Amino acid sequence: MSKVHNYSAGPCILPQEVFEQASKSIENFNDLNLSLIEISHRSKDFVEVMDEARYLVKEVLNVPDNYDVLFLQGGASLGFLKAAYNMMRTNKCGGYLVTGAWAKKAAKEANFMGNSKIVASSEDQNFNYIPKNYEVTSDLDYFHVTSNNTIFGTQIKDFYSGDVPLVCDMSSDIFSRKINVSDFDLIYAGAQKNMGPAGTTVYIFNKDILGKSSVAIPTMLDLKTHADKDSMFNTPPVFSVYASMLTLRWLKSIGGLDSIEEINNQKAELVYNEIDTNPLFSGTAEVEDRSTMNATFRLNNEELNEEFMSMLSDANISGLKGHRSVGGFRASMYNAMPLESVKTLVDVMQELTNKKG
Repeated sequence: MSKVHNYSAGPCILPQEVFEQASKSIENFNDLNLSLIEISHRSKDFVEVMDEARYLVKEVLNVPDNYDVLFLQGGASLGFLKAAYNMMRTNKCGGYLVTGAWAKKAAKEANFMGNSKIVASSEDQNFNYIPKNYEVTSDLDYFHVTSNNTIFGTQIKDFYSGDVPLVCDMSSDIFSRKINVSDFDLIYAGAQKNMGPAGTTVYIFNKDILGKSSVAIPTMLDLKTHADKDSMFNTPPVFSVYASMLTLRWLKSIGGLDSIEEINNQKAELVYNEIDTNPLFSGTAEVEDRSTMNATFRLNNEELNEEFMSMLSDANISGLKGHRSVGGFRASMYNAMPLESVKTLVDVMQELTNKKG
């Protein structure tokens, strides 16, 4: 079977060894002659999975001792609501940096129990840049940012540093680069980009935020509910947590964040160099704000789109079509994307240029 170069924006590519190990667990987990998805989530075998997954997050990201890590259900879209509920204080107002569709949706959720204030937005240019030189005022209970924007191909390089607690949706670039976790009061991220299959969301937070909300929080949306039970208040998404644990093992085995950040930078540099030097293509995001995870670009002559897509298919390249909000193409280069696949994409771009002279 020919190798498929999978550029899906999410759910997305995972390491091959994770697929292999995870598939075995479906038939026979830990030599129990039982499937992972049929054993009790409170059994010793699965509790060990949950404990290791949480520990690996702490180890890989160098999470401080006064922070906790949870694996919960609901995706980052539910995280929009959880973040607002758990971070709302006496001002009942959260500040939002709106840099894309997901950030805009996150801001909307704060209005269910308080208010949201748009601190800055890049919607005036179809989210092709990250706003800078904005003011985060002291009347905000928290300041929410989205670290990477999969649709528009932008990424925050320098995070806010100030007195207002910082909340970050890090769904599409968590574990892709080094961060200082202590700069954030709450981080949340859906699994389906750099961690595992869809189904679980990781929450990383300063324990001091728990129990201080100024609004009544429904039981399942209260992080304290889950922290008190070590992510086992209710049945967790067992397979997604297990596969995430395997991915974190893989990441640790290849050298952790130091190694993967270097690899990701190499992949991004290869693609962006081709975009910038190939006369047929142009990037859609501002150069200084380009994402290492999602490169967005287009053909200057859209009449060539169909031919380019056909060439991509012939090269077994999948998932490169851009989001309808931007058009063009999007190369999603998450952690498990091999450099070989990026080189194949660049080869096709050059081949098209050679054909068109």
